[in-house]
Amino acid sequence: MSAQDRARWDRRYADRGVPAPEAVGPAAVFEAFAELFPTSGHALDLACGPGTGAVWLARRGLRVVGVDVSEVAIEQARGLAMLSGVGHRCRFDLVDLDDGLPDGPAAHVIYCTRFRDSRLDAPMAARLAPGGLLAVSALGQSGGTAGRFRAAPGELRTAFACLEVLADGEADGLTWLLARRPERADGRD
Repeated sequence: MSAQDRARWDRRYADRGVPAPEAVGPAAVFEAFAELFPTSGHALDLACGPGTGAVWLARRGLRVVGVDVSEVAIEQARGLAMLSGVGHRCRFDLVDLDDGLPDGPAAHVIYCTRFRDSRLDAPMAARLAPGGLLAVSALGQSGGTAGRFRAAPGELRTAFACLEVLADGEADGLTWLLARRPERADGRD
């Protein structure tokens, strides 16, 4: 990502300020499915922003690594985790996802909201532990405009066809998918 783009994201997060602990929770599209998220294991939050999703996962009992390109967002996420009493369960790293996924263990949850880079699809699916959950949302072309970082109709379902789709949707310029990696390589549980 260019220095100019990184500075733009830093300004955007600085203007918003640190979210309150009450703002912690899953993205709205995943609220109805909260019980499907595990309560232990390792989670990776991609493009974590100020950490509201990562802190929610940590409150559920997961160990979470959140990554973002904005230094301001990372500092906000660290502060939110401490204020929420889960700083010991969270680590936040400055990462440019243009360089790919950071190294790390298999994840029981990969959580990625409002971010889309199709170059990360295969690495994300491969990084999931058997039985692991993928929760991804992005701006969509359905009801929105086309663009490099917007998902075309059906794109997420196609991109993650190797996973068992639990739920998905497209509306109001947003597309999302909740899917699970099969327990066994042959797809049977």
